[in-house]
Amino acid sequence: MSQRTYHDPLHGGISLDRAIAAEALAIDLIDTAPFQRLRRIRQLGTAYLTFQGAESSRFTHSLGVLHLARLALDHLLRLEPALVEHRSALYAAALLHDVGHAPFSHSGEEMFGLRHESWSGRLIREHPALHDRLEAERPGLAGEVADLLEHGRHPCGAVRALVSSQLDCDRLDYLLRDSLSTGTSYGQLDLERILASLTLAPDGNLAVHPKGLMAVEHYLVVRQLMYRTVYNHRLNVVSTWLLMRAIAVARRLGPGPVWADAPMACWLWQPQTLTIGDFLANDDIRTGYHLARWREDGPDELAEPCRRLLDRQLLRATDVSDRPSGERLELLAFARSLATAAGLEPERCCGLQQRSSRGYHVYKGGLRLWDGERLEALEQRSALVDALAQAQQSAWLIHPVEVTQALDQHLRRDRPASGIPRGA
Repeated sequence: MSQRTYHDPLHGGISLDRAIAAEALAIDLIDTAPFQRLRRIRQLGTAYLTFQGAESSRFTHSLGVLHLARLALDHLLRLEPALVEHRSALYAAALLHDVGHAPFSHSGEEMFGLRHESWSGRLIREHPALHDRLEAERPGLAGEVADLLEHGRHPCGAVRALVSSQLDCDRLDYLLRDSLSTGTSYGQLDLERILASLTLAPDGNLAVHPKGLMAVEHYLVVRQLMYRTVYNHRLNVVSTWLLMRAIAVARRLGPGPVWADAPMACWLWQPQTLTIGDFLANDDIRTGYHLARWREDGPDELAEPCRRLLDRQLLRATDVSDRPSGERLELLAFARSLATAAGLEPERCCGLQQRSSRGYHVYKGGLRLWDGERLEALEQRSALVDALAQAQQSAWLIHPVEVTQALDQHLRRDRPASGIPRGA
């Protein structure tokens, strides 16, 4: 067939035509085993335990990023027709930007200690189906795409920004898609106006026309809200902590007490020797199967976090973000003492998860406004964007339900001078 259409729940029909060389390339890349593996990687990791609709895959998201990259490039071509020479590189990078994700997406990166950007680059350089097809399109294209995804380097600044910046196609798609799949209303964007406001600065890099400033401000606020309400939701923090604990315990106990098949054994105990085949063999299905086996047959220390995850018997989490770091550690020690008194193993059920996030990074693909005469940084024009550039700290005290009442009483007694309770 010369044409193919993917019916996407967010963008509608995404049609690709083999008569267009860059779209023929995209079709061939989609049909490779590394890309098809993304059907078996959840976009939002363990968020399905909190938001029951969060079942979309990295496959679906990656097609959406390709769709947005095509829309953005079509708009920019009206301003600079010479950008057409980068169409194949842009489409390939947009499509393959997540091909190196571990099981459970970002949760998997934390528990296995991998960077998906590095693995995306390696797969593009070393997997024959990806590398050879890219090289057949144009010699050197595989290295060009790999460098863009792994290191953020590309000779065309506009292409680089569409793939990796503060306003790239990846972020635009995942905010809209994650809002849809989780049933939240925070991720609504004026996508049409954002894309229409994209322009090229005199140096050839991507910029935003001032007419799109409010739409971009709204996008950045939406991103901050999605982090607070979805990505850093307290139960997501708990489930990720349990996943990390399960993998850490399995690694520490070793291959004697812990069963694992050959690919998982390599992921657990010889990660430095992971081959392309070993990497691609692991996905949500294989990792999930091991969690189920460990729940049934593993040592108690390993079976417990697996059971809590698979049966959704999650631990509790209390917000201690307003406490100084020293007090947070004291609260962790107090929670552990309560767990011990309740006959529980504190190391298995008490933890402290701390994160820092920004709604906007000035020095990481920062945005600029260009009206045809004046070029300025976005944060210089917008006080809202400048405020979003400030780091926001979050800290969650993880603990078992059995100690919740005593912990809450302790927090109420130790409330700040303002009278506002510090506990969640």
